[in-house]
Order: sequence, then C-alpha cells, then structure tokens
Amino acid sequence: MRTVGVIAEYNPFHPGHAHQLKEARRLSQADCVAVVMSSCFTQRGDAAILSPAVRTRMALEQGADIVFALPVCWSVRDAEQFALGGVHLLQLAGVDAISFGAESSDLSQLLRAASLLENAQALTNHLRQQLDQGLPYPAALASAVSLTDPDLSQLLKTPNNTLAVCYLRAIQRLQCSIEPFPVHRTSDYHATSVEATPSASALRHALLQGNWPALQHSLSPDTYSHIVHEARSGRIHRSNALDQALLYRLRTMSDAEWLQLPDLSEGINDRLRKASVYAASREELIQSAKTRRYPYARLSRLCTHALLNMTQSQLDTEPLPEALWLLGFRDSALPLLRTLKSRNISVISKVSAPSVSSAWFRTEVMAYDLWALGAGLPAGLAKQQGVIRV
Repeated sequence: MRTVGVIAEYNPFHPGHAHQLKEARRLSQADCVAVVMSSCFTQRGDAAILSPAVRTRMALEQGADIVFALPVCWSVRDAEQFALGGVHLLQLAGVDAISFGAESSDLSQLLRAASLLENAQALTNHLRQQLDQGLPYPAALASAVSLTDPDLSQLLKTPNNTLAVCYLRAIQRLQCSIEPFPVHRTSDYHATSVEATPSASALRHALLQGNWPALQHSLSPDTYSHIVHEARSGRIHRSNALDQALLYRLRTMSDAEWLQLPDLSEGINDRLRKASVYAASREELIQSAKTRRYPYARLSRLCTHALLNMTQSQLDTEPLPEALWLLGFRDSALPLLRTLKSRNISVISKVSAPSVSSAWFRTEVMAYDLWALGAGLPAGLAKQQGVIRV
C-alpha cells in the first residue's frame, strides 16, 4: 500500500486543507493519507481552538485515512524543529511520500534551497546567527540563502515556502527515501476575511465572534456541525483562557527556571520576565516584550514552554519522538497499522498503557491537561478522548 504523509495543524480544518489532502493523494498516487497533526498547541505557541479529537475527526471525514499526533515538544518549536519532528514521525509510519502546501510548486527550486542550507556550513552558521539576533525564521532563511543564490531568497519570504524547505531539509538530514509533492497554495495565510477559501485565522476569528453564517458559508456541513456542537457545549479554547495561569507562572519562576527554558538567546528571558510584572494579559505581555530581535512567535512559544515546564536539557536529551501517538483512523488505514505492528513500531493508543515513560510523553499528557483547563474541562483529557474511528 502506497502512503503519502501530511504535516498539519488544522486549527481549525477548512476547505483548503481538504483540497491539499485530495491533491496529496492524487499527485503521489497514494492509497492512504497519513497525517501528523499538532495536538494541543500550535507552532506559534497558541493553544488550538478545538481539541485534538475533534480536529482529528474533521480530518478523517474530509480525506485523511489516519492521524498521528505531533507532540508539543516538537509542535511548539521553530519551523526547523517542527519539520524535523513531523518528518521523523512520517518516517516511523513508513510513508512513501510527503505532500505540503507552498506558494511555489517549483520543486526544483525548493530542493535547491534546501540543499544549499543543508550542505553549506557557512549558510547554516549564518542562519543560526540571524535567528540568535531575533530575525524571524523566514527572513533569516532568505538572508542565508541570498549569500549564495540571491534569486532564491525571494522564494523564501513566504511562510509556506519556508516550511516546505524545512521539510526538505529534514528529509535530507534524516536520510529518508520519502518523495516530496508540493501543492500550490494561492490563498493568503494571514487573510482576515472569511471567503470561499478562508484562512484558519479568519475562521478562528469568526468562531470567537459567533459569526455562524460566515462559518456555515465557508465550511463543509460536517465540519460546521462539529464546530457548532463544540461551541454550544463550551469546549472552545479561547486565546485568553490561560492568561492568568501564564502570568502567575512567569512571576513566580526562579532564576534557574528562567535559564532552563528552551531556545534562549541573550536577553530574551530578561525582557519577557520584566514584561510579566506589569502585563495584565498574555497579549499585552508579548506585545510589550516584542522587538525586532524578539519576534512575537518566539515569545509566544517561550510562554508555552514555561507553562509546560519544558527545558532545553529535556529537548536536547530527546531530539526526536520515538513513538507514534495514534489519534484516529479509518478502516482504510488498517493495512498500515498491521504493517507498523509487524515492524515493531511503537504506536500509542492508550495513555494509561505503561509503554512510554519518556519526558516528552509526560509533557504531552500535561499539555492535554493544560488545554483542558483553558477550555473549562476536567483533567485527564488525553486518557478520556481515546482513539477516533470513523
């Protein structure tokens, strides 16, 4: 059985995602589409608006055959680590291909940029220096590539092209035999209006505003029904739900705890710490601490790291996830699951099973409880949700 992999957040699932799944299957001529999806928190550090179980069900109903979790230790990281964790999990799942959205569908250019960065130490060093100085990842990537190929630097000034190059670099770094298939993306990643092809951010805004006519117009009936049901049941995670917990945590952290946070560069922890004394909300905190050197997304991720007690030493000790956390599947994916079992690949389907004792696993369970706290739900969400079968 030929399988294509997709790495996603589905925050929430929308028609553009359904199109990508359909194109991934068509372009790769795959029998099965395996998705690795951010579980409770996204790459920018925000909590997902809907639970992993609901987003998994949406994906399975709209074209995916099986969904695995991208645990928080890799989902709330910069683009490079996000891609590395996701590609590694697809490699564990034994996929034959990977498909991703990109503003450019010119695979040869994307591969050239990935090869430049992966094989030229000078460019890699320059990229790290730019990131340490606080430059956003797309700008740092474009700056590094421009040292050798200025034409390619324009390619890397858009978010999906940047992530595409990170996926391709991860494939090279992990020495995977995974065939890439880009899907051309035409919609605006940051679009704020709900249109025929709305962005996830526009849909989140409409949901939080209770703009049901716009959501119904833009989403499939099944997806719209799930969102309405979750909203009416009070199971929506609003962006400010954990503000007071975050501020309390930051204000009471010791010097040692601040210095143990992941991905620190000179001064970023001090700036965030000072801002936490006066800020009354998470948004005010990040806006107050934000500078060109310390961009919004990086500070947002740091806040989530602090809430989850994540440390650099933990991430260094466990650079890649060693197991697949199964969120849901269709019967069409049963052959893949049987293959994984025959290969002795660890697949987590019950949180109560003592099969995994790693720090990333404990952090993931904690992330579920933190998400549940923000959604007004009791602890134990990871155990309660089970595996979705459609």
